[in-house]
Amino acid sequence: MSDTKELEDSSAPLIEHLAELRTRLIRSVLAFVVGMVICFTFGGQLLDFLLQPIEKTMRALGNPNPVMQYTAPQEYFFTLIRISMVGGLVLSFPVIAYQLWRFVAPGLYKNEKSAFLPFLIASPALFLLGAAFSHYVVIPLAMAFFLGFADFPSFVSAILVGEEIEGSLETARQGIDIVFNGKVNESLDITLKMIVAFGLCFQLPVLLTLMGKAGLASAAGLRNTRKYAVVGILTVAALVTPPDVTTQLILFTVVYGLYEISIFLVARVETKREAQLRAEGYYDDEEEAYDDAELEASEQDTENK
Repeated sequence: MSDTKELEDSSAPLIEHLAELRTRLIRSVLAFVVGMVICFTFGGQLLDFLLQPIEKTMRALGNPNPVMQYTAPQEYFFTLIRISMVGGLVLSFPVIAYQLWRFVAPGLYKNEKSAFLPFLIASPALFLLGAAFSHYVVIPLAMAFFLGFADFPSFVSAILVGEEIEGSLETARQGIDIVFNGKVNESLDITLKMIVAFGLCFQLPVLLTLMGKAGLASAAGLRNTRKYAVVGILTVAALVTPPDVTTQLILFTVVYGLYEISIFLVARVETKREAQLRAEGYYDDEEEAYDDAELEASEQDTENK
């Protein structure tokens, strides 16, 4: 009889947590739907804003009236749906983050709350910073590279076959005009992918600092893995950006800079933790000195190899 009573008592908190989770999820989904409806209402203006880099590039290349097209009846509608989903997620993120906070906060200690809340605020701010950097800096450069590249083939072929440049350019003027007739969904696809990619890459300091707080990463470990980080960042830059060197170098430079900033932040976290442990009498200076010496010896052996 007592065993049955204990099982009933232990299942009650689980049911309460599941009910709380359901409430938070429903509110988050409702916030997302409302944000999506708002963005769909202004879908045309948002599409114009996202296509500004390609529009400015086309005007700079001599097209006074840039035109984008769609080739299927449903294409424009579903393009607006995609924009609405991304915009709805951005608009509703404060509500979703608040619901997440309300769900996990009761189970956290006071110091854990003070540590978790800044990251919850910094994450969307860094995502917006990365998205803005992509929209205003990277995408215009990528569009200028791709659209401007159409003017080079005749010039390059003239050099390769040894013709005179003036004659080859004149021939190019008399030949078939190659013009860009962009599709709305394909152009938007490149823009959204780069915005999301840069937004996620800008989360690196948040991720590594959280790992440092949890003891899963250290400043010394991050410094020792710099060469692997460089390879990883170069690989990510090659995969998520268009195949032009300029955009890849920009992404590599930015993400590697964020990696170095993350090392500094993790080092600060470790310094604060060390000061707190020393104040509470849990920090062993002799053991720490031994660990530092061992780490230095390990680094020396790696350099000798």
